[in-house]
Amino acid sequence: MSMIRLLLAEDQSMVREALAALLGLEPDIEVVAQVARGDEVLAAAREHGIDVALLDIEMPGMTGIEATARLREALPDVKVVVVTTFGRPGYLRRAMESGADAFLVKDAPASQLAEAVRKVLAGERVIDPGLAAAALADGANPLTDREREVLRTAADGSTNAEIAASLHLSQGTVRNYLSMAIQKMAARNRAEAVRMAREKGWL
Repeated sequence: MSMIRLLLAEDQSMVREALAALLGLEPDIEVVAQVARGDEVLAAAREHGIDVALLDIEMPGMTGIEATARLREALPDVKVVVVTTFGRPGYLRRAMESGADAFLVKDAPASQLAEAVRKVLAGERVIDPGLAAAALADGANPLTDREREVLRTAADGSTNAEIAASLHLSQGTVRNYLSMAIQKMAARNRAEAVRMAREKGWL
């Protein structure tokens, strides 16, 4: 039986070690690398010659979705399983658009994660059925890339002038993007638009 070489990327060390221990009990899976940051995924994948990467979404340095896109571009043969604590349908859509082969919630049993790892290696796609249904019901993300970027930058309370300077845009353009995003989200103000977009996994 050939061993599946797995990379585990998760910023919470207790969760990462527990997952590594549980998956390591599987007879055909070997956890050959562990990282705590999204921007360490690609280098570790190259160094350890992995078959599958199991990535958390929320990580410092780079999100699991961004790391998925990097892996897909640099190492197209590596399969990617994205796991998340937050069952947000927008995350599922973005993960799939980035090239993920599977998308599961993190509290799925280890046996289910192991099964997903085997299935993606066999060329299948694995998606948490509850999230798939929610994503279909929720519809597509109405925000453009620029509107998302402006909302993300506004999330920390930055003024229009600060957002404009940060993104190299004029203040008028920033105002327009914010107003369009607020309108699309049917929100009362930018703070509410940020909160709603985050809850749907659109930011």
